[in-house]
Amino acid sequence: MEQARKTHHLRQTDFRVIMEDENQVEVSFTKTWDLSMGKSTVPLTVDKRYILRRGQSGLYLYTILERLEGWPDVDMDQIRVVFKLQKFHYMALSDSRRRTMPMPEDRTRGQPLAYPEAVLLTKPINPELRGEVDDKYQYSCEDKDNKVHGWIAEDPPVGFWMITPSNEFRVGGPNKQDLTSHVGPVVLNMFTSTHYAGKDLNTAYRNGEPWKKVLGPVFVYLNSVSPKEDSLLLWEDAKEQMSVEVNQWPYDFPQSEDFPSSDQRGAVTGQLLVRDRYINGRPIHASSAYVGLAAPGDVGSWQTEAKGYQFWIRADRYGHFVIKNVRAGIYSLYAWVPGVIGDYKYEANITVTGSRIRLGHLVYEPPRNGPTLWDIGTPDRSAAEFYVPDGYPTLMNKLYTGDPAEKFRQYGLWSRYSDLYPNDDLVYTIGISNVKDWFFAHVTREAGNNTYDSTTWRIIFELENVNRNENYTLRLALASATASEIQVRFNNPSSVLPLFTTGAIGKDNAIARHGIHGLYWLYGIDVPGSQLVEGKNTVYLTQSRSDGPFHGVMYDYIRLEGPRGT
Repeated sequence: MEQARKTHHLRQTDFRVIMEDENQVEVSFTKTWDLSMGKSTVPLTVDKRYILRRGQSGLYLYTILERLEGWPDVDMDQIRVVFKLQKFHYMALSDSRRRTMPMPEDRTRGQPLAYPEAVLLTKPINPELRGEVDDKYQYSCEDKDNKVHGWIAEDPPVGFWMITPSNEFRVGGPNKQDLTSHVGPVVLNMFTSTHYAGKDLNTAYRNGEPWKKVLGPVFVYLNSVSPKEDSLLLWEDAKEQMSVEVNQWPYDFPQSEDFPSSDQRGAVTGQLLVRDRYINGRPIHASSAYVGLAAPGDVGSWQTEAKGYQFWIRADRYGHFVIKNVRAGIYSLYAWVPGVIGDYKYEANITVTGSRIRLGHLVYEPPRNGPTLWDIGTPDRSAAEFYVPDGYPTLMNKLYTGDPAEKFRQYGLWSRYSDLYPNDDLVYTIGISNVKDWFFAHVTREAGNNTYDSTTWRIIFELENVNRNENYTLRLALASATASEIQVRFNNPSSVLPLFTTGAIGKDNAIARHGIHGLYWLYGIDVPGSQLVEGKNTVYLTQSRSDGPFHGVMYDYIRLEGPRGT
């Protein structure tokens, strides 16, 4: 756990056996905070639980953290479980993301790059790794996909795996990205972190705020094969074990009364539809929508929520959803639909008990004032469809050289913008350009001597007719923002005051950390018809903050709408 840039290891002072029989042992290590401890340790009561079960090759672990009312302020930016291994060299995160990894001393002898996590391997023990970049953030993963990862040792062939059967105790929703495994060898389970979100994620506890949360259980799984067998069978077995654990959730064997069993949980069902009168006269199915329950809040607040539990599911092709095994509590129901801008929130809070709540048909009306005159991109909260350049040949991670969908994980892609646009900035012409003409990140330009210039992108479009007495609407959806400010001007790049500015936004650092998205931002900008002309028009998008190479945004989707009622 990190508090004010300090790491607290949550060492315990008391031990007891919770239960013990021929099939299971559960033990507890606890520490109770009181005012006499002052700032020497984080103000939390901690109960760490470990469970061994007969016939299970591994260890279940969970933690109960609690703050009582009136306790001192604290920021808990990271809460994690860390295992440091020996003799493990092969790491696996998914079928396409697995490889032999460098050794810790390889990083020590390597060449530091733009930030401490990134190192060029110049003298690795394994010569096949020479010339590669190692950076733990290249192995990040969205929480929805982060169910099993770990390591394989060869002599003897043994696997060590972190299995997370549920994301209910994680933060920031299903698309929140976080660390997995990396050089060490290190295995992590990140219960809470500000990675790919920054301090916009609410990890601050103020004014004596009480809090209690159960983190886990997760399963540390160990497996082995004979030396004559292929060691990659360990990965296949780990995936099978992960499926077993997921299907057994919620577990019925933890002894803490703070972890409810399935008969103490409820469910919420319904069908989500989308009504956009400019797309279809009737509501359409919210196919594959992300639908979730999280702490009550504003529209979209789930992505910065870190204190409560969250329960997410993908709707089917018809928008039907069943959110099962929900802890009792008060929630808001949130959703977002791939291909549709904005966020949905059900109008009333939902109180979940041990029963099923049927919401019936729900209709989401996304932001819309008028017909689409033109758009750029796909509203999916990612910049993946845009142009992601090849990495520098001397700064590659070979794991990602053969998969175009993972190319964004290469080091240094932010610098490629200056290579491609050394003097003039990006120009996109509606009706001529396509999404691969749009660079994936709107970043600064290198100006030499560690200085950087702001950049202005142009969108050129034609209008046959202009209603100068009505407002048009520019929808600006961002997939990421880091210490940036987007200023919008129409047809007058030298205007001292922009038509619109986001102001200083974003702390997710996704550009530097090889993410293709961070937090989602959506703006609706009124554009007076008097600022448009018949014929050629230009939108100027200026990223005005230029203190470093990582200041910038990733666009998700941009749309110009005609006047209301057109």
